[in-house]
Amino acid sequence: MSLTVGRLARKHGLSRSTLLYYDSIGLLAPAGHGRGEYRRYSAADERRLEQICLYRRAGVSLKDIRAILDGPPTGLTGILKQRFAELEAEIGRLREQQQVIAGLLSNAGAVPAGAPMSRELWTELLRASGFSEEDMDAWHRTFERTSPRRHEQFLRLLNIPEEEVAAIRQWAAR
Repeated sequence: MSLTVGRLARKHGLSRSTLLYYDSIGLLAPAGHGRGEYRRYSAADERRLEQICLYRRAGVSLKDIRAILDGPPTGLTGILKQRFAELEAEIGRLREQQQVIAGLLSNAGAVPAGAPMSRELWTELLRASGFSEEDMDAWHRTFERTSPRRHEQFLRLLNIPEEEVAAIRQWAAR
């Protein structure tokens, strides 16, 4: 069995350029080339791609996938444990965000309809949702670390002066 790059990509729901990229970084090289320099992938190549797709669905980086597939079998456990820990941390951050939203929704009546959001109103809502100063500091740091551009946009939405936005972001990034 031999598949071209286009057929193999379609079969696995990927773009042709993804497979070409995998080839360029040495993650999935075709078994050979056919007439006209067409890449040809073997059954073994397809099994390797299936493994790559499985690890990508688990959120494993391409660098780590290469280490898993090309390294000693003992490397798999360490990499998967690390990814599991990353997911646990992300779940914790998502739960915090969920709590913030739940608190904001429960206090939605405290915000007059059509009232512009301000720093004071935002802080008041967070306090009413049970946030301490430390919680608010952690919220800013997490927001800056996970989505710096959106954090900046949010601070501007609160009508905070530009120089203060820069200072808050610099502080939160530490």
